[in-house]
Amino acid sequence: MHEIIVSPFLDDYLVLRPDRTAGIKIPLTRYLELKQAVDTGDTIPGWLVDAGRWAWDLRLADKPAAGTVLVRSPSPYGYARASWEINKGCDYDCDHCYLGLKKFEGLPWKQKQQLLETMRDAGVLWLQITGGEPLIDRDFPTAYGFAHSLGMVIAISSNGSQLSKPHILDTLTVRRPYRITLSVYGATAASYEGMTRSRGAFHRFTRGLAAAREADLPVRLNIIVSKHNAHELDAMKALAYGFGFPHQVYTNMSPTIDGSGEPLPTQAADFLRKRRPFTGCNAGHTFFHADPWGKASICKVGRDPSVDLISKGVEGLKRLGGIADQLMLRTGGCAGCQLSGTCWTCRPLAKLYQEAKAPLESYCQHGGR
Repeated sequence: MHEIIVSPFLDDYLVLRPDRTAGIKIPLTRYLELKQAVDTGDTIPGWLVDAGRWAWDLRLADKPAAGTVLVRSPSPYGYARASWEINKGCDYDCDHCYLGLKKFEGLPWKQKQQLLETMRDAGVLWLQITGGEPLIDRDFPTAYGFAHSLGMVIAISSNGSQLSKPHILDTLTVRRPYRITLSVYGATAASYEGMTRSRGAFHRFTRGLAAAREADLPVRLNIIVSKHNAHELDAMKALAYGFGFPHQVYTNMSPTIDGSGEPLPTQAADFLRKRRPFTGCNAGHTFFHADPWGKASICKVGRDPSVDLISKGVEGLKRLGGIADQLMLRTGGCAGCQLSGTCWTCRPLAKLYQEAKAPLESYCQHGGR
């Protein structure tokens, strides 16, 4: 099992550890040197021994490059990051969820494996595995381990309810992720279970937090504020501090991916924040999203049109750049707006708000003009 990943990344070359956010940028000559060391069975070069000790306190002296270092091949497709909904099923039933109906269904294992290999071939270095709740998918441990073996740096977005289970802990401690992001829905059982509509969920969540802390997993908490739990915001922050995990606070809900406005009334009006102006992103160009059936879209919001990676393979991704450019065009009520340079939302998200018949001021700061 490799300790180091060496990979092209857009126009650069990086040396990474699978479980760390810090990395090392190297020139092409050293990338080629490491590839040759792996191919010929040489030991790790002295400069990487020194860099590994400095960056990660890692002891690499006299170790063979092969087996210790995994060298990723260049990809002509230029995708550095991807997110993957391994399954839309969830053990919670939150009324604020942007996914809407959460059916437990997706690809069989062989096609999950095919999808991950396609992501590798596309150049994906950073992979976010999400859901639904990804840890309840029966193939999660196998898929996670396979993605790791392909040389991906993996982040997981979860509700934390399964983290204390031995097979999940074993999976995440043998091959450690670089980040696990857990959502916080309350500081007491009453508010947490009122928001998730799942009996016993708060106990499972806090037990998962304790297990993650004991295993020293790299957890970050997203505190989700709604009308159900806004009165516990300070207590949720205290819970994060108590476990020693960093946190962020989220207050704004969005429509579901099919344009339903059901999540919007769950917002706590007094806690809504103004969004920053949307300045563009690389969705569809250097990043893509895959749903549980292997359909690739530019992101989690702009899902249509999509590309079926199971039937089309990696070549299908060549369409995504054009799809992204098309989806970002101002259409509908936004066509011709002279203030679009300071919009809060990207065009695909604005379209969902419009389909949900949301008030204009909920997604456009120019709504009263």
